[in-house]
Amino acid sequence: MANHTLSAEPTHSRWNADLLPRLTIDSGDTVHFECQDSSGAQVHPGMTVDAFGSIDRGRIHALTGPVAIHSAMPGDVLQIDVLDLKHKGWGWSSVIPGLGFLKERFAEPFLFHWQLEKEVTRSLAPAIVPLRPFCGIMGVAPAEHGEFRTRPPGVFGGNMDVRELAAGSTLYLPVQQPGALFSCGDAHAAQGDGEVCINGIECPADVTLRFHLHKGQALAGPLVESAPSDETGSSWLVVESSTDTINAARTATDRMVDLLSTNWGFDPVQAYLLCSVAMKLQISQVVNEPMITVSAAIAKSILPQRSLFL
Repeated sequence: MANHTLSAEPTHSRWNADLLPRLTIDSGDTVHFECQDSSGAQVHPGMTVDAFGSIDRGRIHALTGPVAIHSAMPGDVLQIDVLDLKHKGWGWSSVIPGLGFLKERFAEPFLFHWQLEKEVTRSLAPAIVPLRPFCGIMGVAPAEHGEFRTRPPGVFGGNMDVRELAAGSTLYLPVQQPGALFSCGDAHAAQGDGEVCINGIECPADVTLRFHLHKGQALAGPLVESAPSDETGSSWLVVESSTDTINAARTATDRMVDLLSTNWGFDPVQAYLLCSVAMKLQISQVVNEPMITVSAAIAKSILPQRSLFL
């Protein structure tokens, strides 16, 4: 079980199965990723909003990777254990004309700089915002060949902005390409569900992930085993993205019924009832238009303990 380190540069801002891996590892290995902020190190503390308006948007979502996993093939599941995430003491959030959930109301550009303590930020007084860093983007190369912008999430993971992916959580992704070709970035020191203004607290971060490959395992899309937080205990989260929010919510619920039936032995109609009385449907992001991401969560405390992939 080896330990590896991967520097941020050169970053990439497109999904492309033809990108050569910067690192090839074995199942069970750990990788320490250096991640730039989502601007690709173009934003810096003290930057003016005018200067922010002139950054190269083509570099947004500067990702670290890809990392290939030996023997990974389509039809396998890649398990990513989030061991640690550390911000670097500063971050930023913005309003960008034409983007965001309330783009008609907030049409003027705005840039805000955050100073980050270890666990909170007091920059937006009188609020004291707790910090829980996570990567907004963790994904494998999509099944389609070609070059694709990183903004839309999908079956392969990507720009899901699921804030439960903090240290102590586990992400499961269906492998789409030989080697899997995993990349990560877009770290947020904190983010609300929805990420409504277009940003969380965007920040550079050091990210430590451990990888396990499960051969010949079926998985329809991203699945998260969350770490406990101050707000909730651990949960199983089924993650779905679609151009139609209702469709994403319906598909996530359908997958949760299958998850409960397959792994805990519920009759499907009983699993459906359990979802109705105990499942939390939540919007993880609404700003990666046209794709909306919905998470369906069931608290682990109400279910017998299970390891879903052996």
